[in-house]
Amino acid sequence: MTDQTAKLDWRDGVPIATAFDDPYYSLDNGLAETQYVFLGGNDLPARFGGNFQIGELGFGTGLNLLVTWAAWVEAGKLGHLHFTSFEAFPMAPDDMGAALAHFPQLGPYADILLAEWQPGDGPTDLTDGPILHVITGDARQTLPAWPHKADAWFLDGFSPAKNPELWEPDLLRAVGKHTKAGGTAATYSAAGHIRQSLSNAGFEVTRTAGYGRKRHMTRARMPDAN
Repeated sequence: MTDQTAKLDWRDGVPIATAFDDPYYSLDNGLAETQYVFLGGNDLPARFGGNFQIGELGFGTGLNLLVTWAAWVEAGKLGHLHFTSFEAFPMAPDDMGAALAHFPQLGPYADILLAEWQPGDGPTDLTDGPILHVITGDARQTLPAWPHKADAWFLDGFSPAKNPELWEPDLLRAVGKHTKAGGTAATYSAAGHIRQSLSNAGFEVTRTAGYGRKRHMTRARMPDAN
């Protein structure tokens, strides 16, 4: 267990990161937000197939993983799913369990995750699921050293105003370098400086309608290879 375990407060059953004073998922409907922003924003599950690699900034409760896993199963387990997340402050398993209990429809997947994975583990082949690798540490150092490229990115750090480290231009440039031609990225944030950094990283960037009370979100796509 890492000594950098996330410190939490709880608000109406929703975990709040004390270091950033920000909730881990939407106070309205975290599951629907993940489906809309990260699956819809990356054209999933339509793109599943082959050795499909998802990269994520901010593992948090594991909710994005579970929603993606469920969508992959419902799509017929197309190809081999790899899910790699970069997380500086992994949540303690007991806290993860408490947070994920609010999504009983994901219970079977949460049970496997909590039984088979611990913070600090290397790549873990989850039963009937994806290969999960949560890389702990500062993503500004760990992501540039990652030897792979993603088909899709979930950019899910805390609010840029409260967690600017996960939205720095150099880190988003590293995201671009670790994205396959034709790959995509999505985030709930529509901040102009983030859209500009993604554009500078090589993405074609679009601002689209956001989820719930958020007016806009960002979708990005790396051009196809020539």
